[in-house]
Amino acid sequence: MKTPCYRLLVDARGFIMLTEEQTELLNVANALADAARVVTLPYFRNASLKTDNKLETGFDPVTEADRNAELAIRDILAKRRPNDGIIGEEFGNTQGTSGLTWVIDPIDGTRAFISGIPSWGVLIGLDAGDGPVLGVIDQPYIGERFIGAFGQASLTTASKTIPIQTRPCAALADATLMTTFPEIGSEAERLGFEAVRDKVKLTRYGLDCYAYALLAMGQIDLIIEAGLNAYDVQGPIGVITAAGGIVTNWQGGPAHMGGRLLAAGDKALHAQALEMLSKIAD
Repeated sequence: MKTPCYRLLVDARGFIMLTEEQTELLNVANALADAARVVTLPYFRNASLKTDNKLETGFDPVTEADRNAELAIRDILAKRRPNDGIIGEEFGNTQGTSGLTWVIDPIDGTRAFISGIPSWGVLIGLDAGDGPVLGVIDQPYIGERFIGAFGQASLTTASKTIPIQTRPCAALADATLMTTFPEIGSEAERLGFEAVRDKVKLTRYGLDCYAYALLAMGQIDLIIEAGLNAYDVQGPIGVITAAGGIVTNWQGGPAHMGGRLLAAGDKALHAQALEMLSKIAD
């Protein structure tokens, strides 16, 4: 069932007007991010934090902070949005009846979290059926909250809220590219990434979800990643698209369920990178 929350209402001056439902959804999203801040911050840079490994081979860490933050988010949703669905990294999926699904990563960048690096974040997406209509990237330690919803994107700090948007960059030779892991995925995916990397001005690694926030606020131009899940991408997609950017998979299709992702602040730049990445076989 589709919901009307994604519809944009524009007044005679061209300003977007939020409906009562949209305002409530934004209020809930902020409440979820607030709750996750309260839970996660006491664990960050805490020497007593214990880390578990989800994998028998390799390393995919999870902590009490991850689990407790998601539980706090789920508790709020149970009270305020009981008919909505939930997709969460730590506790799986909960079916809803409203047509809306909250897609939660309580700590994106747990490796950074356990290393004391403030590039981790709380990711919240709201999927209305065809992808996110609302996204949040919250960095509790720095105190920055990036929100994109219903055609508007903003950055809120302790002192102010300002609108944000992606920056123009029409040529790969002028672009700054980011990804989390240099090896990026399979051998074919790595070669595809490196083909684009060799064309750009600057490449940086390792900022987890904070890279998506930087793209949305016009500090970088391009992100290429692979092997993602829905909870890794829906919050960032909501923020970036509201800020004027474009996010697809490597074939130019929807990326909101994860997999290979290409995000750009400029549509012309996206098209150039897509031309190269679309040649990579599945």
